[in-house]
Amino acid sequence: MHTMWKGSISFGLVNIPIKMFTATEEKDIRFRYLHQECNTPVRYKKTCPSCNKEISDPEIVRGYEYESGHFIIIDEKDLAAVKSEIDDKAIAILDFVNLSEIDPIYFDKTYYLAPQETGSRAYNLLRQAMNDTGKIAIAKITIRTKQNLAVLRIYKNVLVLETLFYPDEVRPISQIPGLPDETQTNEKELDIAIKLIDNLSTPFDPQKYKDDYRESLQNLISKKIAGQEIKAAPDIPPRNVIDLMEALQASLKETKARSKAKTKTKEKSKQPSIV
Repeated sequence: MHTMWKGSISFGLVNIPIKMFTATEEKDIRFRYLHQECNTPVRYKKTCPSCNKEISDPEIVRGYEYESGHFIIIDEKDLAAVKSEIDDKAIAILDFVNLSEIDPIYFDKTYYLAPQETGSRAYNLLRQAMNDTGKIAIAKITIRTKQNLAVLRIYKNVLVLETLFYPDEVRPISQIPGLPDETQTNEKELDIAIKLIDNLSTPFDPQKYKDDYRESLQNLISKKIAGQEIKAAPDIPPRNVIDLMEALQASLKETKARSKAKTKTKEKSKQPSIV
């Protein structure tokens, strides 16, 4: 696993040297754009529409558009001056809170933290203390040029850092168009909806979920590479559900049948085999 950041956790007067690793990865299948005539990958050139010419990287500067069509130039010296005020090699713990107090909308990206050669003892101490208290830490960390709000928590036996969105980065729900006002709920519909939720409730097992589209796309690619003929699957007719109560009752009936089938399968698997 590639180390993407090295620094330390600042815990009061204690410094814990750590290495950081990306904990998740995207499995999306990516395509290249090709010239249809010869299958050559297409290149994208950087051009200036005003000068009508291609430009190189040294000719490009950073600009901030403070009004439409008006820019101020930010150079490397400006960025260095701002960066000098921030410790970009420390995860500074600010507070300890309960995980339940943070809404999942704030969570962004996850990283594993491992101790460097001299940090194992302090790493283990912080991990055990957080485990015993059930608390997570609110912290700040600078990754590349962005200062991130983050939390430190325990995942299995590893200290994990999760970057958070700042409050002003979470859009207010007042901006959502067409959000229904609070209205009186039909009691019968609510009762069936609650029963439907109960029927679909189960302990969380991440292994049971998969990306069906990615698997189908990978299967198509494998067949194309092998030169097999690709046959399109038949279209599934959409369900024409008009009445909400009808939909709820049909869903409840379907989940009950599914639950009974699962129960029978479990009972059969528990039965001793006859030799």
